[in-house]
Amino acid sequence: MLIILAFIILFHFTSAILLFIATIRNSWWVSNEFSIDLWYNCNDTNCYDIPNSATSDAAYLQIIQATMILSTILCCVGFFVFILQLFRLKQGERFVFSAIIQLLSSFCVMTAASIYTAEHLNFKSGDFKKGDYGYAFILAWVAFPMTLMSGLMYLVLRKRK
Repeated sequence: MLIILAFIILFHFTSAILLFIATIRNSWWVSNEFSIDLWYNCNDTNCYDIPNSATSDAAYLQIIQATMILSTILCCVGFFVFILQLFRLKQGERFVFSAIIQLLSSFCVMTAASIYTAEHLNFKSGDFKKGDYGYAFILAWVAFPMTLMSGLMYLVLRKRK
């Protein structure tokens, strides 16, 4: 049982680290000359705000920002709830509340990554349209199945003697 708990904790930490990196790092869209994240366009010398990112025309960018932050927060809260439930639940009860929080985190990161996939060219000027998805974007997509599987493991997990 301790091996299963250690594996779940490691899996949860990995998910949280991936979400932190995907939310913070400046490489959702990259080329040789620039890199773009959810907040800034950066070149070799400086970083600049994404033009019109605070307007209603870029509401999808604000949704992406909010859901990535929310997924990271929910993943961290889910871990603390898991630790509390680990010591408070009676033997044989499921970690349903932890699972719900982790599944919500999974839904948020999936929503953010899929909206970015669909709308990423709409908030870039013509200079930024040539490029590729960066590693932070890929980490967001990798974090989605990890948080989903973590939430499902919490549903299946029972405290045993």
